[in-house]
Amino acid sequence: MNSFDKLIIKGKKKLFGEVNISGAKNSALPLMAASILINNDYELNNVPNLLDTKIMIKLLKSLGVKTQVSKGNIKFLSPPLIHVAPEKLVNTMRASILILAPLLQSRKHAVVPLPGGCAIGTRPIDLHIDVVKKLGANIELRDGFLSAKLPEVGFRGCQIKFPKVSVGATECAIMASVLAQGTTELINAAREPEIVDLGNCMIKAGAKISGLGESKIIIEGVQKLNPTTFSVIPDRIEAGSFAIAASITGGEVNIKEIRYSDLETFLNKLKLTGTKVIYGQNEVKIIGSNKLKSVNISTEPHPGFPTDLQAQFMSLMCLADGKSIINENIFENRFQHVPELKKMGARIMVVNNTASVMGLESLKGANVKATDLRASMSLIIAALAAEGITNVFELEHLKRGYENIEDKLSNLGAEIS
Repeated sequence: MNSFDKLIIKGKKKLFGEVNISGAKNSALPLMAASILINNDYELNNVPNLLDTKIMIKLLKSLGVKTQVSKGNIKFLSPPLIHVAPEKLVNTMRASILILAPLLQSRKHAVVPLPGGCAIGTRPIDLHIDVVKKLGANIELRDGFLSAKLPEVGFRGCQIKFPKVSVGATECAIMASVLAQGTTELINAAREPEIVDLGNCMIKAGAKISGLGESKIIIEGVQKLNPTTFSVIPDRIEAGSFAIAASITGGEVNIKEIRYSDLETFLNKLKLTGTKVIYGQNEVKIIGSNKLKSVNISTEPHPGFPTDLQAQFMSLMCLADGKSIINENIFENRFQHVPELKKMGARIMVVNNTASVMGLESLKGANVKATDLRASMSLIIAALAAEGITNVFELEHLKRGYENIEDKLSNLGAEIS
């Protein structure tokens, strides 16, 4: 999808019906990188068809991993043959750094360019580098490339204390430790559902891991991982985005394939806006309110309010009664959607990492541009409730994280083309 593509959305349409949530991008990417560790006959199901998952497949193929791809399913049939990752692919996606530890384990040598991705703030890879160094790798940075070597004995278990909670670095540590000699202890580990998903897949393949979902994870290294089949968890951020879309339009939407334990903090906040949340078996019904109440949020690592739903929640607060305060505590550059929402009439003031939102009766359609993945969804959500027509430009980010978003919204009654 090129940057000239746009979505045309006619607002003031209530969303009704049901929507199936796709597999989680943020779980699928590390699970795909893990194919380097599980050498043969590893099968992943419920993989979303996204730009990022396509890039990861290309990246693994470029390393010599044989793959068979069908709808929602990938089979990985061979180990990597090459230890150098191509710059062109790595530069397009920050999650490319996830191949570093598995590639080191498999080839004992890895050359990985510095990765790219959404420009939402500094997401340093120094924590990844620290992890592989502590476990025994020698690593140097040369001309924009990380060159890492592992002694023949491979990774050796140790204690790793993260200076701050990092999802990517925790995933790196798990993949580096499962085949290490001895025991690895992760202190201040991330607790996100995507971490638990990766750990559960490794356990299914024969890894010994305890403490998943807690801030202390213990991994006992094993000799090898066995062939396995695993299914990616549903995307909690997509589910949350649809819940907000239903709420802001005053609609009634049944969101299927959802694990509400993954979204508890968010759903509790959504209820405070006056939105009805009715729990079913792996599904949630969202019924919008005629009068939204303002609610304050602060983004935190899981199980706190997810940073990946902050922009979408801000769109909802633009139409809530009163003033809401939104604190962004994860990424320092994650209010790029604010100037775009202001074009639609939103009243938002930003000071450092805090946004104050004064609710309005309505927003007005405008020409807006998506600056990053979650910002693109926040603008679509605002457009669904706005008067008139909104054109959302620069959609390449959207295709990185939301599968068939236009079709899913159209099926719920949105006027979107």
